[in-house]
Amino acid sequence: MKKSTLALAVSVGVMATQAGAAGFFEDSKATVSSRTLYFENDNREQFGTAKASDQRQTSTGLLFNFISGYTPGTVGFGLDVQSMVGINLGGGITHHGVGTANTVTPVKTDGAPVDEWDRTGANVKAKISKTELKLGNALQPNLPILVSNDGRLLPQTFEGGIVSSKELDGWTFTAGKLTQGASRASSNYSGMAVAGGTHDSNSFTFAGADWKVTKDLTLQAYHSELEDYYKQTFLGLVHVFPIADDQSFKTDLRYFDSRSDGKNGETGYVFNNNGGYAKNVGEVDNKTWSAMFTYTLGGHSLLLGHQDVGDDGGFVWMSNGNITKDGTSATHSEGQGGSSFYLFTDSMINQFARAGETTNFGQYSYDFARLGVPGLKAAFAYLKGNNIKSQRGNLGDSSEWERDMRIDYVFQDGPLKGFGATLRRANYRGDFTGTNAQNSHIADQDQTRVIFNYTYAFK
Repeated sequence: MKKSTLALAVSVGVMATQAGAAGFFEDSKATVSSRTLYFENDNREQFGTAKASDQRQTSTGLLFNFISGYTPGTVGFGLDVQSMVGINLGGGITHHGVGTANTVTPVKTDGAPVDEWDRTGANVKAKISKTELKLGNALQPNLPILVSNDGRLLPQTFEGGIVSSKELDGWTFTAGKLTQGASRASSNYSGMAVAGGTHDSNSFTFAGADWKVTKDLTLQAYHSELEDYYKQTFLGLVHVFPIADDQSFKTDLRYFDSRSDGKNGETGYVFNNNGGYAKNVGEVDNKTWSAMFTYTLGGHSLLLGHQDVGDDGGFVWMSNGNITKDGTSATHSEGQGGSSFYLFTDSMINQFARAGETTNFGQYSYDFARLGVPGLKAAFAYLKGNNIKSQRGNLGDSSEWERDMRIDYVFQDGPLKGFGATLRRANYRGDFTGTNAQNSHIADQDQTRVIFNYTYAFK
């Protein structure tokens, strides 16, 4: 934990003692979560003449969370503490070359996974009426313009401050500034960038509002800026139409407008446009819209949707954890990147976010509680992207598809109550030509993840 964060934590602890234990301790929660992950990624093609590395790896992680209540008074103070450790149990990268990607653990200079890594952070928080402020380095925002990634072993966290307010009925206002982030496979914090960028930015600012017009209709508007990379505006609509007690129809509409900012396009501040076409090389210039419709009947859920990425460049999102101070690629100390974004096509393997790409997608899921097996759920999804622009601007020749499957089960009682198991399997195929050194096709991949989760809550 940084000294500044530790000092704030101590200050809040003193204030809590002076104000009395009521609230701060009585409303606190503490949990320890474990996650064991088997990750297998098989590349089905070759990049030119070099065989792309497969990855088979088993790791386990422990995550401790302490979330305090608030001290009594007009202004309540609190403290959230988070500590995590990841341990590599076996496997890793088949070909231990420098720079070979590992999406589960940090790596050593030869590309091999480290034995273990850890990170500790804390957020000081204050609350007055229905407005809450958090300052620290354990922030995990889940907003349309930034989604904290938790797709592997340990979660991605950020340093900075976020304020949220619900003073007006039906409205939630959110604003903040982030200065650094720690990726899902990193012990350290580093600056932020986009895919292709090698110089970090230490300023991601955002503001937005969620308006619950009725109990069934929510409107959203957000704006964010990653200094020297991009500015992004988001508009969203979510409506749920109740048909009967166990039937509903949900509409989810999303629109992003992303533009270049500051030094974007200059050396070190480029955007690789997800390996696809860019009207202005290295710059952010994109409009993306998507629509998803979900019909739910009892335990059944059928989702259908469409997404359209603009022709001038790929969809952009912020990442972190793979930028060094001198602009070189990541090593063990910086860890490996990994990020999420607020599109329906953010899938297990691919993103379907290249210039010109139009994607149709669907998913069927079922909750087996309706058949007397509570805790068991399954989902099957398919995505097909067409009309991808190559770097030469050709439209219509490239396509890609992905098929995802997921089965989850959580024990409902007995000695294993709360223990969860997940099996995920994905297949990706495409004929899109990427930007690797050989300028050959992006590798077809088959990916499997087996995950075991358990959370113990202290009482």
